[in-house]
Order: sequence, then C-alpha cells, then structure tokens
Amino acid sequence: MPANRSTFLRRGIAVAVALPLLTLAACSYGSKADKDNTTKVAAGAKKIDGLDSVKIGYFGNLTHATALVANQKGFFQKELGATEAKYQVFNAGPSEIEALNSGSIDIGWIGPSPSINGYTKSDGKNLRIIGGSASGGVKLVVNPKKIKSLKDVKGKKIATPQLGNTQDVAFLNWVAEQGWKVDPQSGKGDVSVVRTDNKVTPDAYKSGSIDGAWVPEPTASKLVAAGGKVLLDEASLWPDKKFVITNIIVSQKFLKAHPKAVEAVLKASVETNKWINANPDEAKAAANKQLGADSGKELPADVLDPAWKSIQITDDPLAATLNTEAQHAVKAGLLENPKLDGIYDLTLLNKVLVAAGERSVSDAGLGAK
Repeated sequence: MPANRSTFLRRGIAVAVALPLLTLAACSYGSKADKDNTTKVAAGAKKIDGLDSVKIGYFGNLTHATALVANQKGFFQKELGATEAKYQVFNAGPSEIEALNSGSIDIGWIGPSPSINGYTKSDGKNLRIIGGSASGGVKLVVNPKKIKSLKDVKGKKIATPQLGNTQDVAFLNWVAEQGWKVDPQSGKGDVSVVRTDNKVTPDAYKSGSIDGAWVPEPTASKLVAAGGKVLLDEASLWPDKKFVITNIIVSQKFLKAHPKAVEAVLKASVETNKWINANPDEAKAAANKQLGADSGKELPADVLDPAWKSIQITDDPLAATLNTEAQHAVKAGLLENPKLDGIYDLTLLNKVLVAAGERSVSDAGLGAK
C-alpha cells in the first residue's frame, strides 16, 4: 500500500476491520431486516438500471432512523419501482464494511469511524460517502453513586461499543483532553475503557461491572432507565452542537455501474428525512416499529422518547466534522496521517436536494475529483 495512504496501524484495529464482528446468525454479515409488506409496487413501474434488487444495510440503532423509517414506510421501495429493496441489519461497522466490499450490500447507513477506516484500509478504492443521515445521539451515562462530576470519571470503568468505533474514538479523545493517559489498545490507564457490545452494556451496568458508558442511542437511554445519569452529551463538545453520527456509503463499483439506483435511494432518503422532521411523533413510532420487526422487541416509552429527542435528522453529511473525528483518532493513537481526499461524492445528493428546492451541501474539500 502506498505510504501516503493512512491505515489503522495498531493490531487491534486491523483485526476489528478484517473480521466480521458481532454478526447475526441469519446471514453471513447481518440479519435480514423485515420490510413493510403493505408497500406495493406501482402498476407499470420499471426496474431501475435493470436491477432486480438493491441491497441496503443499516444498524438497529435510532441513529439510523432514516433507514428504519424508509424501510417501514416504504420510501425506498417507492423510489426503486420494480427493483426490490432488500435489507440487512448489522451490529457493527466492520461487518457492514466487509459486506459492502463483498457485494452482500450495495448501499449502507454507517458511522464515521468505520467509513474512515474502510476507506483508508482500501487505499481509497472501496467506498464513497454519498450523504448524511443523523447528528448527535451520543452520551456519557454514569452511575451517579460512583461518579458525581466529570473529574470523577478518572479511575473508573467506562464502556464503549468497540475498539476503534466512533464512540470509542470520541471517548479516548475526551480522556486525552482531560490530561489523562490510556493505552488505546488495552484500554488500561487513568480510566479503564471496557469495550462492550451495546446489546449487553445495560446488563453490565446493572451488574456493576462498569461504572458508565459513552454510547449511542438507544443504549444511552436504556442506561438512564436503569438508574444512570447523563453526565455529558457529546453534542455539547461540537460547534453548533452538530457532528456526524451516521453517513450513507456506497461501493464505488455500484455507484459507477448504477447511478440511477443510487440516486433513487438518495431521493428516498431526502424524502424520508423531510417526512421525519415534519412528523416527529409518527416517525418515532415508525422507527420503533421497524426496530421491533428487526429485533423482536420495540423500545419502551421511557427509553424511546428521550433517545429520539437527542438525535437530529439531516441530509448534510457534516463533512468538516468527519475530518475532525479522523484527527481525534490520530490523537488517540488509532490512526496515522489520514488522507481522506475523495472520500465524498455528493454529486447525486446535491442534484436531489436542488431538485427538491433545498440547499446543496458541502464535502469540506474532501470530494472525489
């Protein structure tokens, strides 16, 4: 690999990227998501780009609300016509990146760190970020009996979802800004960073094996429902309280071969986001219904309501914040000299936005040439 391309050099990150972590048993890379069976293909609808299907991936998190709602309400299928929208649900970024690389999915909703990692590991050849989806929805929740202030975090056990994932990088960066030292690989130091799957973090909290967690929604609100206290909302650390938490990515091969299909998915995303922001209560219910269909259990109101309020749905990929997050990974010792030129291609998104009477969005100078 050319020296001017950055990679995650630490062994733990390399393993995290290479292996399909935390996959679900129903599929090689993720579980098949249920779709809204009431969605009907319009009479006379044609296949887009001659495709039988477009395979869409997302996580079972509220920060992926666009994909959840678009699946549940049929926005994707409406725009794809006679081309079937197929879905897979993932638990972790590395497995979704591997699915994208293998062709198991064509387009995915995913966090910034896996996007950066996947792009740099492939020497900029495997993916493009083609749109935004969400900002915010990440909190540091702690046991109020053990941690009463930010300085009390020192010496405690704090969970993050995965070594090198978006929240792990954010927490390690915050720790460094406090002047504390933590080995990024082992998680040992002035704070003990405990990498824990979001699905088991609430139980770990209840058992006392962790003192808190830096996690996305709805895990953060699950901890609050279990007696935890929000000590810090990550949004407070960012200008205008906005930072990218969910991107839309596509394989470069699929983008080049099937631009009309990609444009259709982006049009559905923009329409979905507009509907979500205009109908927040109905959208919240739709997202929860899809979560229930995918996981077998909907979220209770005391978790769903506060989680939903902390997430901002947006078409803007907030590209400048992605570059900042990459620099956080550098400072944390997980990334070296990232070269992100070309990671974005917002051409089709801006075409859709302008056609809808909306403002175009910026790639912060990181667009494909």
